[in-house]
Amino acid sequence: MVGKLKFSIVSTGKYVIPYMLSNFMSQNKGVALMIDVTNKAEVIESLELNKVDFVIVSVLPKKLNIERVELMPNKLSLIAGKRGLNKARLTKKNIFEQSPLIYREMGSATRVAMEQFIIKNKFDVRKKIELTSNEAVKLAVIAGLGVSIMPIIGLKNELMNKSAQIIPVKGLPIITKWNLIWLKSKKLSPTAKAFLEYLKSEKEQEIKANFNWIEAY
Repeated sequence: MVGKLKFSIVSTGKYVIPYMLSNFMSQNKGVALMIDVTNKAEVIESLELNKVDFVIVSVLPKKLNIERVELMPNKLSLIAGKRGLNKARLTKKNIFEQSPLIYREMGSATRVAMEQFIIKNKFDVRKKIELTSNEAVKLAVIAGLGVSIMPIIGLKNELMNKSAQIIPVKGLPIITKWNLIWLKSKKLSPTAKAFLEYLKSEKEQEIKANFNWIEAY
């Protein structure tokens, strides 16, 4: 098959989409691939302006008429680094007073989920740090700058080598869903249609092969 596939994905989606594309691209070497990894607002704008075939998000846009394929759960937990506070202290309700809380930028779905959790539980956050990518948050947490509620999908190596740890807090993890979405009005190319058919038939196998480790956490 010859053609193009264009995606716009939120930053944490980069841990998902390569596995969903790898075998399809191997089987269709004539397909050119473009993936724009950016913030949620720009992802939705790319979709709305019909600049891409598909986008990957964990929170569905409310004002757009879309189709979707649900991919897999997105599990958000409270994460601290090895150099963070003592784990026994972090299990207490006042964890958010004792340690700086590292946020994603405004508009991030991860930030929205974290803020809703904090408000719901009436936690008192004394100090905030804001960073604009999941990787930046991860590195800051590992370095001991603070703690964060973040998707564990990007923390496989860090959790296994114990440079990062999940802190048990009542009400966590937060579970959302990764979704591949596209405009209902979009006329999909033959390449895009072929990818959708592939994804629907193979996604469960890819999830089992590459993401089963998440269940252990």
